[in-house]
Amino acid sequence: MHIDRILPAFLLAGFAFVANAEVVKSPDGKVAVDFDVKNGVPTYSMTFDGKTVIKPSALGLELVDAPNLIDGFRLKDTKTSEFDETWQPVWGETRDIRNHYNELLACLEQPETGRLMNIRFRVYDDGMGFRYEFPLQDNLTYFVVKEEHSQFAMDGDHTAWWIAGDYDTQEYDYTESKLSEIRYKMAEAITSNASQTQFSPTGVQTSLQMKTDNGLYINIHEAALVDYSCMHLNLDDKNMVFESWLTPDAQGNKGHLQAPTHSPWRTVMVSDDARDMLSSNLILNLNDPCAYEDTSWIKPVKYVGVWWEMIGGGKQWSYTYDLPSVKLETLDYSKTKPHGQHPANNENVKKYIDFAAEHGFDQVLVEGWNIGWEDWFGKSKDYVFDFQTPYPDFDIKMLNDYAHSKGVKLMMHHETSGSIRNYERHMEAAYNLMNKYGYNSVKSGYVGNMIPRGEHHYGQWLNNHYLYAVKEAAKHKIMVNAHEAVRPTGLCRTYPNLIGNESARGTEYESFAGNKPSHTTVLPFTRLQGGPMDYTPGIFEMDMKKVNPNSQGHVNSTLARQLALYVTMYSPLQMAADVPEVYNRFMDAFQFIKDVPVDWDDSHYLEAEPGQYIVAARKAKGGDDWYIGCTSGENGHVSDLSLDFLDPGKKYEATIYADAPDAHYLTNPQAYKISKKKVTSKTRLKLKAAPGGGFAISIKPLD
Repeated sequence: MHIDRILPAFLLAGFAFVANAEVVKSPDGKVAVDFDVKNGVPTYSMTFDGKTVIKPSALGLELVDAPNLIDGFRLKDTKTSEFDETWQPVWGETRDIRNHYNELLACLEQPETGRLMNIRFRVYDDGMGFRYEFPLQDNLTYFVVKEEHSQFAMDGDHTAWWIAGDYDTQEYDYTESKLSEIRYKMAEAITSNASQTQFSPTGVQTSLQMKTDNGLYINIHEAALVDYSCMHLNLDDKNMVFESWLTPDAQGNKGHLQAPTHSPWRTVMVSDDARDMLSSNLILNLNDPCAYEDTSWIKPVKYVGVWWEMIGGGKQWSYTYDLPSVKLETLDYSKTKPHGQHPANNENVKKYIDFAAEHGFDQVLVEGWNIGWEDWFGKSKDYVFDFQTPYPDFDIKMLNDYAHSKGVKLMMHHETSGSIRNYERHMEAAYNLMNKYGYNSVKSGYVGNMIPRGEHHYGQWLNNHYLYAVKEAAKHKIMVNAHEAVRPTGLCRTYPNLIGNESARGTEYESFAGNKPSHTTVLPFTRLQGGPMDYTPGIFEMDMKKVNPNSQGHVNSTLARQLALYVTMYSPLQMAADVPEVYNRFMDAFQFIKDVPVDWDDSHYLEAEPGQYIVAARKAKGGDDWYIGCTSGENGHVSDLSLDFLDPGKKYEATIYADAPDAHYLTNPQAYKISKKKVTSKTRLKLKAAPGGGFAISIKPLD
């Protein structure tokens, strides 16, 4: 189905004219956005089922060395339309996605300057988005943004799940607090973070999840972040008003624009049911359709890899500690002394290839394969990665031939160490190398301060780079999984070879700092709203001292919950992150990881409450199997699940991977039990997740 129609405003039931204001409603009538120009200032407000979501809030932009686009406006014209389509993602949580909204375009004129600025609103049943648009005009061509002043005025002191407003990392545990408490909890929140470039004691990042006292769930984020700086939110905690705060460049400017152009969408999702927040496609729908005619080369990936033994086991990415003081092009590794702790070697990689082939995994990631890790932070300005030259103990041709003979591919790794121009200089040759040896996916990384100095991970300049890398990769039919890049805003709809991102605090932190048990009950409400995360689940050995005697880390999860994360943390890119030796001790539980798909035809969120629990059920792409996962926080969770999503009259066998009665994420994390049960669409399952625990279920038709 595809319907795209432009109708006069008086024919559209979703629109109303009130004095100088325009009101646009969602197709079901529950969400209403009221736009007006008051004393020359564009303002809007928003309600859901008659309840206030956003109180009257101002809109506009402050410019550098030019009159502001904040006030002095008059409403020149309005245009309204309705849009309804159903589209199919290349990969996703569901086979079909409906994109149905009512739209208002408010055309503004600033008579004193003769400049034009439009604000476009799209209102859905589960929220709305708006963006600034700057048409081609004589009086506004090139301009520099000093700050965007989009306000989101709250109607109370809501409970929020937030991370600090950092320009360079999202790798925080989430803090749950009232809005009024953010100022006092900020210092505690940033203690374990390495960047700490916060701009304000009340600045937070999006996606921001909130819950009101009257039972509304509200989420503020952005969509389609292209050629613009990432938006954070600054809170006026006396008046409970959030205001956009863009990531600056090295000169302190927030954006360099040329008309015709537009900003990203600013989004507000709302519902009185937490499950609706998780199933929303609003962010994806606000992005452009797929830019590629041929997407047959884009495939979901389940992989293992040479990674956790460095992250958790304390082994080295580098081949040698003995780095001569010579330039890269003259370095001879045959004259260096290996330190003996380099896992990216031929024999070890072959072991992972064998394991992947035996258990049906698609790919094997190898980190530390290429020269440069001894000086990867760039202490010597002449010594940088070239993303092409392997260490002496990594035979790139032999290992790829060996992997392909087993039906497995190797996954490329490009760590840029923040040296962006260096990466762009070598990118074409690096992608050509991947094509030569049959790699079709790359995990890229941006750890460290950015080079050129002063640029931030989330600024306009870097955001343009991340998208450039994805577009260039597409020319080579390569999929990209970018770590430390800007958090996703739905661009995977337009560029589906952006198959994954990190951009949040992932499993790696379990090995040294730990994550709160509630962490995975918050991420789907926040970070995952804009796109999937390469969270790297599947850790079975929770006591990190058993992996590395020098480690103080502990994985704050039960083993059963590690299985559940493959369902609750949606991603078309999933890693079984632990090492083969550990999995060999728990092959009965490992079976779930082997079975669970990474692409889906249908998804249902059965139970959800941010910070407490999430229970999701998904149907395998092109099949009849269903999978259920539950992740819980510190308090555990008791589920009473209806299986009414199953086909009526059909019989299934459910294999249940559950926490044992005495399981606990701290004291007994590896205690689990596996049982089988015949089920139908009329079955109800009562299951208990331990503190920091969960359960995973595979449901397969008996016939």
